[in-house]
Amino acid sequence: MASILTNSAAISALQTLRSISSSLESSQKAVSSGLRVVTASDNAAYWSISTTMRSDNGALSAVQDTLGLGAAKVDVAYAGIDSVIAVLDKFKSKLVAATDEGVDKTKIQTELDQLKKQIVSTAESASFSGQNWLNTNIIDIYDSALNRSSVASSFVRSASDVSVKTIGIDLSKISLFNSTGGGLLQADARDIKTIGGLRSLISTSNPEAIVSDYTAYDGVDGSSGYMVPRYELGSAGTVFLKFPAATPLDFNQPGAEISFTIILDKEASNPDGHAGPTGNIQELPGPYYGGYPATVTITKADVDAYNVGLGGIVSTNTQFAGVLNAKLVSLGASASANRLTGSPPIHDPEAIAITTLQQHGYGSYVEISAVNSVGVSTGGLQPDLDFGFRGSGVALNFEPFIVHRDGKDEAGIDVSFTFSVNGSSPVSYSFNRHYVNEVLNRDDGKVSSPEDMATLMQALLGTNWPDLIIQADAGSVVIKSNPDVDRQWGAGTRINFDNIRVSNEPRSTLNLLDLDIVKNHDLIDTYITYIENVTANSIDGAAVLGAIQTRIDLQAGFAASLSDSISRGIGRLVDADMNEESIRLKALQTQQQLGVQSLQIANSRSETILDLFR
Repeated sequence: MASILTNSAAISALQTLRSISSSLESSQKAVSSGLRVVTASDNAAYWSISTTMRSDNGALSAVQDTLGLGAAKVDVAYAGIDSVIAVLDKFKSKLVAATDEGVDKTKIQTELDQLKKQIVSTAESASFSGQNWLNTNIIDIYDSALNRSSVASSFVRSASDVSVKTIGIDLSKISLFNSTGGGLLQADARDIKTIGGLRSLISTSNPEAIVSDYTAYDGVDGSSGYMVPRYELGSAGTVFLKFPAATPLDFNQPGAEISFTIILDKEASNPDGHAGPTGNIQELPGPYYGGYPATVTITKADVDAYNVGLGGIVSTNTQFAGVLNAKLVSLGASASANRLTGSPPIHDPEAIAITTLQQHGYGSYVEISAVNSVGVSTGGLQPDLDFGFRGSGVALNFEPFIVHRDGKDEAGIDVSFTFSVNGSSPVSYSFNRHYVNEVLNRDDGKVSSPEDMATLMQALLGTNWPDLIIQADAGSVVIKSNPDVDRQWGAGTRINFDNIRVSNEPRSTLNLLDLDIVKNHDLIDTYITYIENVTANSIDGAAVLGAIQTRIDLQAGFAASLSDSISRGIGRLVDADMNEESIRLKALQTQQQLGVQSLQIANSRSETILDLFR
């Protein structure tokens, strides 16, 4: 049908031309850019993937640069430590030469001092990009949270996030000198101190006078002396009186006597009102025993029964203590006058002690009251009282410590000790870094709080001693026998840590820079052994660096290969096939020309109809 209002042929030709033009535009864009997916509208999924992977590839390129930087640091450190090993060999040769009695040790020491300076200079110079792995400044070089350096090794994208992986470097294995000690050429800085309060430091010039077990100690802070295990001893309730040595007691007077009331072994909770952890140890649940009361009367008959040769006259505290003891033993107490004072010690002529024998219940208590006398003085007796001290608990004065590694042994330094309560057979225990990490769920060997120490002690002691209470208390760790089960008080109560040994003690206190064969000519053999050891440690450090260098080289090669693979993968998703696009472009250009001609033909039919009306 011919119509002057609607040219169907022209409309169809125009639609075809538009389609061809759109395809032609896409093909021209692909040819000019080399990509078949240029924008998200071309293919949203492929565009998103390719854009993300291009970003990741850029990050991976940065990782490759970082690997190069890390390789340079390792190369510098390795060159430095290799040079130091060579100098240490020379150092050892000089020491061996110094063993000859005929050589001038002063001249050899001069050479040794120069070798020391060379080692220090090498360590200080082994720096790259502001980092020096041979001369470090680490607060605690054995702390794995502080002694780490790292080199970025890879960029990883998972299903949920992205991350940068690193190659870790343990500087404690390669540092020659550290500002706080612990370098390969310095003294062993792995100071476990008081082990959280299990032992305490004392100073004495005569260690043989120490009544308990002890170990020599030199701290990294300069402190020194002897470490003794912590223990606590109970004591019985005791009252003291002062005998009037210048005024004898003459019981020959008619009706002469002394009388008093004694109460023994009364119970109470924290009777002396101790505060803090000590008060905790002295707590006792009720109900409380009120004590055993008795009235004591001393007459001439009692004096004669003790020693008829005294003639009824008590002249010394030893004599009066004997008379008192004869009266008190059957009641559950004793009296003595064997106190020594002064240096050299001499007998105190006045002191008398009345002590409970703890025969009534579980308490340990003495009370003197209602003191009366007729015809004589009271002999120093006066109202007084004393509770004994419960020794079946100890408060450890906690201070943080680290169970360090022990050379190549990841289990770390070993700490061993024995423990007992109230005179029972001691039980042996030990722990190391691995045990601490397992119990405290850590990876650095730290026992950093009283709560940590309480947890560690519970893990060690709890099985064998189910009636122990172990708890953190005001900066201390209280370890005590449960008073609900063990109410015993006074003498015989005790808690003992003993035979404490630490595997790296006594620690090496030698520093390379302090070696002096002139001042310490008798230590040359020790110095030779020391140099052999630090040389071996330095060789191990060089081996660590070599292994890291190999790892970096492998990772750098993998990163380069991975980057190429990612680039190829992106290309497969979005790159245009130029051969295909070129042929397609040629065809579309031809189709466009034909479309234009078809549109012209369709438009010319309307002109033919118009000619009919002219």
